[in-house]
Amino acid sequence: MVGIVDYNAGNIKSVERALGFLKAEYVLSKNPADLEKCDRLIFPGVGEAKYAMEQLKITGFDSFLRDWAKASKPLMGICLGSQIIFEHSEEGDVDCLGLLKGTIRHFESVWRDSGISPNLKVPHMGWNNLNYANGSSPLFAGVDSKSDFYFVHSYLIQPGDESIVKAWAAYGCKVPACVSQGSITAFQFHPEKSGRAGLKILENFIKC
Repeated sequence: MVGIVDYNAGNIKSVERALGFLKAEYVLSKNPADLEKCDRLIFPGVGEAKYAMEQLKITGFDSFLRDWAKASKPLMGICLGSQIIFEHSEEGDVDCLGLLKGTIRHFESVWRDSGISPNLKVPHMGWNNLNYANGSSPLFAGVDSKSDFYFVHSYLIQPGDESIVKAWAAYGCKVPACVSQGSITAFQFHPEKSGRAGLKILENFIKC
């Protein structure tokens, strides 16, 4: 059974539709207790990091997610959910869940510190292909390496350990598109909005 964390931070319906298409059993809830018996968890989200962290604390999902990770249960983060699993975000200057080591920074900050000015629009929005790295992830099994995925974000993951990056996209710099460590795998793009390739990732997660 797949649990979907609903903490008032968006893109829930698209995840539900994708799981429904795959005929997956799932539970969607704003109450952590309802998800305790699930086998795996999807942690989606769009919007602002500070607001999201406030909602996680209000609902009790902050401690629930930390306990879930400590128990080494499968967890998939999507978009904002791929970011606030790290330690700190520049977006609202907020401390996050700290499930993985690293920070979340704005594109302009990363470009500036790298001494580049790519003249690209922010947010990064649209379809990009990936470059697999560090052995990729089992969740990409059966996914053509030339597949495109849908991104929409202004901030990007800056992991403490580059070896956890399993795929990246190019947008003025290397953009970590998939990170994985232990039972946690997170995607900066939206698998649920990325057509057949994205559905295959979700299918692999359901079966892992």
